[in-house]
Amino acid sequence: MIVLVKGIGVDLVHIPRVRHLLETMSEGGLARMFTQEELAASKKDPHPEEYLAARFAAKEAVFKALAHLTPEKTFDLRIVETLNHEDGSPYIRIAESLDAVMHKAGVARLEVSITTERDYAAAFVVACDDELT
Repeated sequence: MIVLVKGIGVDLVHIPRVRHLLETMSEGGLARMFTQEELAASKKDPHPEEYLAARFAAKEAVFKALAHLTPEKTFDLRIVETLNHEDGSPYIRIAESLDAVMHKAGVARLEVSITTERDYAAAFVVACDDELT
C-alpha cells in the first residue's frame, strides 16, 4: 500500500494560557472549545491544563492539515476530538461531522502525535489517503 500525504498540520499551545482558562471560564465556555469526553478525561488527568492544551493543539493541527483541502477552506474546530488509546497514545476520533469534512478533503485517515514540555503542548497531524498498489 502506498500512503499519500494530503496535508500536515502542527500547532503549539502555551499551557499557562489554558490554566488561566480553566480558572476563569465556566463549564459552558469550556464546552464550546472541548468535547464532553475531552473535558471528562482532563478531570482524571493529574495535569488537566496540560491535557487540554495538547487537545487544543491537536484541534488546530487537524484544521491546518484539512481545511485547505475543502471547498469552504474552514470548519468548526469543535468537531475534532482527541482521546487516548488504552496504551496512552492519542488518536483523533472520527465522528460523522469530521468524517464529512475528511471526505470533502479526500482524506481517509488522520495520524496525530502530541507532546508536552514545560510550558508548551504541541501536536502534529498528518492527513492521509491510502491508495492500493
